[in-house]
Amino acid sequence: MLRHNGGTESPFAHWANQKKQLKKSNEMNRLALALAVTGAFALWIPSVPAIAAIESEEAREAASDAAAIARHDMLEAFGEQSLKPGQYRWRNVAGDGEPRVIISLGDQLAFLYRGSTLVAVSTISSGKPGKDTPTGVFPILEKKRMHRSIKYENAPMPFMQRIDQFGIALHAGRLPGHPASHGCVRLPGEFAAKLFSVTDVGTPVLIGA
Repeated sequence: MLRHNGGTESPFAHWANQKKQLKKSNEMNRLALALAVTGAFALWIPSVPAIAAIESEEAREAASDAAAIARHDMLEAFGEQSLKPGQYRWRNVAGDGEPRVIISLGDQLAFLYRGSTLVAVSTISSGKPGKDTPTGVFPILEKKRMHRSIKYENAPMPFMQRIDQFGIALHAGRLPGHPASHGCVRLPGEFAAKLFSVTDVGTPVLIGA
């Protein structure tokens, strides 16, 4: 038997505790990487306002890790109740830092953080096959309360927040419950309006698979 804190511990319990500690360590390392990418990105914004997106393999992995952590935070903050298309949850909490947005394409969810505090989660509709939403770390480059698409027949894009030079944006739109856009991230109208009110040009958006 192994001795632990003045008592005894079975080999199985010892192995289980080590596995739990390793898992927690790995989660913290992934969180540190995701926040490091976000923090570095935010530091670049003031000096280079027109900076392009970061779409390296490392940035994509950091965004996917951030999405995985956000799923865990969502369970702690909002419980296990699932969201139907068009639904969202928003907590009345101040948070402890600057806003950032995390998108999980696999879960079709968007998350809003203030510092380390998860404030909101919403359903989304991202790019359909062949018009896939890009992954990586992006700045909000432009915001317009009402915008119309130049590419797609003057389609309305309320509460538009553009994140790259090709017109990919977060905006209010139809949410059928699956990826259906031309690459943009569609949001419920009410959520899109609230998100628009708390972000700025330069706010980072992490999009993970």
